[in-house]
Amino acid sequence: MTAFPPTSPAERRRHKVRTRILSAAETVLASDGVDGLSIRRLAEKIDYSPSAIYKYFGSKDELVFELKEAFFEKILERIDHIVDKQTPFHVRARDCVATYVEIAVDKPHHYAAAFAGQIAETGPSEDEPGFQDTKKGLAFSVLKKMVQEGIDDGHFRPDLNASLAAKSIWASCHGLAMMRVHAPSFPSLNPNKTTISPEKFTEFHADLVVRGLEFRS
Repeated sequence: MTAFPPTSPAERRRHKVRTRILSAAETVLASDGVDGLSIRRLAEKIDYSPSAIYKYFGSKDELVFELKEAFFEKILERIDHIVDKQTPFHVRARDCVATYVEIAVDKPHHYAAAFAGQIAETGPSEDEPGFQDTKKGLAFSVLKKMVQEGIDDGHFRPDLNASLAAKSIWASCHGLAMMRVHAPSFPSLNPNKTTISPEKFTEFHADLVVRGLEFRS
């Protein structure tokens, strides 16, 4: 869901300042994490007053929400290249699972922001007002549609509930992403003995998740 570009000079100025604030917030987030991010810290970084930043973001939670949306937008952009139906379904399904984990590992502080604060929950909440209009909601919708496609085309078990299955996939991806972010040597439990690379293990995990949903005659 792409926003229309600003048209008037005032809108363009506002968009430019807002983008600058978000860019600075991403830099702070990447170095200090969510706890190190504050309106005052941003004001010092871009030489603005805190009150000026509050004109664009009413609170730190609002700012973190925008960063969270940016994370899920990255997922959507990557998935757009995966969901080409000319590619066999089982390949697309595995790539979708692995992509979530790899983006989280590539941007660990952004991933932390995606699940930080009172405004975030640990998993998709379809019944939450406005959820479907967020980038997070759209990302979940893509995953759910992929599961439904698998059911409809006979790849996945016909008794599956697409929403519950999508949430189960999401939860498994979240778990592996957290393990790789906080224990970089994982899946090795001994950092000095690596039997398989984290990337290969992610591929193994994606394959296992998809196989668990497959229809067996």
